[in-house]
Amino acid sequence: MKTGPSDQLPETDSQAIERRPIRTLPDLLISQIAAGEVVERPASIVKELLENAVDARGRVISLRIDDGGISRILVTDDGSGIPDQQLPLALTRHATSKISSLSELERVNTLGFRGEALAAIASVSEVTITSRPRNEPHASAIDAQSGEIMPAAGGYGTVVDVRNLFSHTPARRKFLKGSSTEAAHCLDAWRRVALAHPQIAFNYEAWSDHQRRREERWPAGDPIERALACLGPEVRSAYCVVDRVIEGPPELGQGLALQGVLGLPEASRPRPDHQFLFVNGRCVRDRALSFAVRQAFGEALHGDRQPCFVLMLSLDPTLVDVNVHPAKTEVRFRDSAAVRSFLFHAVAGALRAAPGPIAAHRFIAREPEPQAEVPASDRDGDPPSPAGDRQPQFGDRPTPSLFAFRSPSPIDRPSAQAIEAALAFQAPLDTHPLGQAIGQLHGLYILAQNAEGLVLIDMHAAHERIVFERLRAQADQRSIVSQPLLVPAVFTADEIEVALVEESSEALCGFGLELAPMGPTTIAVRAVPALLSKADPTALARDVLAGLRESGNLHALTQRRDAILSTIACHGAVRANRQLSLSEMDALLRAMESTPGADRCNHGRPTWMMLSLNDLDQRFMRGR
Repeated sequence: MKTGPSDQLPETDSQAIERRPIRTLPDLLISQIAAGEVVERPASIVKELLENAVDARGRVISLRIDDGGISRILVTDDGSGIPDQQLPLALTRHATSKISSLSELERVNTLGFRGEALAAIASVSEVTITSRPRNEPHASAIDAQSGEIMPAAGGYGTVVDVRNLFSHTPARRKFLKGSSTEAAHCLDAWRRVALAHPQIAFNYEAWSDHQRRREERWPAGDPIERALACLGPEVRSAYCVVDRVIEGPPELGQGLALQGVLGLPEASRPRPDHQFLFVNGRCVRDRALSFAVRQAFGEALHGDRQPCFVLMLSLDPTLVDVNVHPAKTEVRFRDSAAVRSFLFHAVAGALRAAPGPIAAHRFIAREPEPQAEVPASDRDGDPPSPAGDRQPQFGDRPTPSLFAFRSPSPIDRPSAQAIEAALAFQAPLDTHPLGQAIGQLHGLYILAQNAEGLVLIDMHAAHERIVFERLRAQADQRSIVSQPLLVPAVFTADEIEVALVEESSEALCGFGLELAPMGPTTIAVRAVPALLSKADPTALARDVLAGLRESGNLHALTQRRDAILSTIACHGAVRANRQLSLSEMDALLRAMESTPGADRCNHGRPTWMMLSLNDLDQRFMRGR
């Protein structure tokens, strides 16, 4: 059967492509394809041009953007400059002065090295470069489109002027956001480069509708001050400095170094938008390293709160591959596990060494007084005998106290004499940062007064931290003491929990908890940590097994040691509605002052807060 012209199906694009011969792509198309990896938005150009200015050893680097960088990006530096005869090469793909061999690529110590950025930028925008080396009598300029070189006015250094982004590829321009959003991304890119190079002065200007909308100037100076300027006022009032150097094993060459600023837990944020990590001066985004930092904060961060930090990691350039992606924001380490471990321990060590808010409220330095022992839980025995020199213990049965206030009720109100006695009470306020206890509120909070005002303490959360730190110290020394139960506590469990006990009984003993299967669906608790001798053994065992079940295996249990200890400590902490005597409250305050990390509980919640006398005066309008 014959077919006429009208019966033939139209040729599809794929069929047309099949009939094309193999050929070399035009240089412009090659550059535009490469630009898709290098130039995502105006901020990508800002990053590349600023890094080139840093590599040129500029001492003052300025950035101006118009309409979020869509209309114009202007970067000026006073660096080494480009000779006029090399200006065309600067716009050529794979042309660079920064490496010349594979060995130099493997130990690259400049921010740029691929020789792609300027060519890619010129392929999607209008670019003019004006430059003057120190030994040249005048500057020279090149227009990227025409390639024409002409004399120009200009000081020493280089000016790169990028206009009308994606004017050559309008389809790409449709994917850009509004000018304010793009300006915010440009500012973030500027800050990331400026953070890594505090020895250089950086200036920023954002223009719109021919008016300057924003300006920032960071003079060259102290790296800590620059980090704090970027992290914001919340971190400025609550931070610590990390500075650690180790001589690594042979596979780590000259070892590792970490410097930077960590926001303390109270300065954490709901989003990870104030996290800046640098490797050999290059800003990178590495989930594994960021996760290591988050793990180092551990239980100090509540829920999904995110830490704030500026961290500079340095190591031998031969041990890190920066040639992973054209944007150069990803790196690979020869020994990534060792780098993550170093980062984790350096950050965790700096946080533990940092004085918390309790330490910051030490008004008079003096030798610490003998601390009252803080047992793990409630004691139901008789009141202590008045004989001897024994001090009241936190956990002793309380005696009626004028200041142990309960929930107010019509039949339970302090008398006029009680109020006078309370007003006459004078504690040595300058002795301890948390002051002296004056009462208890709703069986939940301890009220204390110090030299600055009123202190409120969450007694369960505070005691939980104290018990946890003691358990952790014992675990570090492999000396958690067990207390055998006179009668084992037996409870019903499922087959998975029984199997976990059979597989992990030795590891559980390391936590001071001795469990044994008594049948297919029965488990017996034979011993508990001595600090928790009065805790509910069945509830404790169930919670620990739930954590073990979540971790899945014995190795994971060891990794989750602190989480298991936190669960144990929660069971050993004083419970709500437990009425305490003043001496018990003071014993808890003194234990908090001597416990690392006592400003927050094991779950990241604050354990105390303070209302200053000034705050109270303002609320009661005193002096007005």
